[in-house]
Amino acid sequence: MNEQIKIHLEKYPQEIVDMFTELRQLIYDSVSVDVEETMWAKLPSYYNGDKFVRLIPFKDHINVEASAVIQHKDELADYKITPKGMLQIYVKQSIPSGVLKQIFAETLN
Repeated sequence: MNEQIKIHLEKYPQEIVDMFTELRQLIYDSVSVDVEETMWAKLPSYYNGDKFVRLIPFKDHINVEASAVIQHKDELADYKITPKGMLQIYVKQSIPSGVLKQIFAETLN
């Protein structure tokens, strides 16, 4: 994991760090390209050229910013999608791994 991202995650509860780690692994498992992991405007970001996914941690949830989220909103009916099209996953919710793998693949490949 990128050192800046590790440092950034230190201020969050362990359950958020665990959730972030699981989401991060899903990104790598979903794509067939080398993804660049970096901080962009203090946000953990994963790039393939100009395509990106951002995992934005908060104290009780993580926002997933990916261009393909909105195309899968029906499959994500149990989750909140912000007006900007970000998926919010709260710590009390399970991670929708199957649909996220599709979203990450469609966004980054």
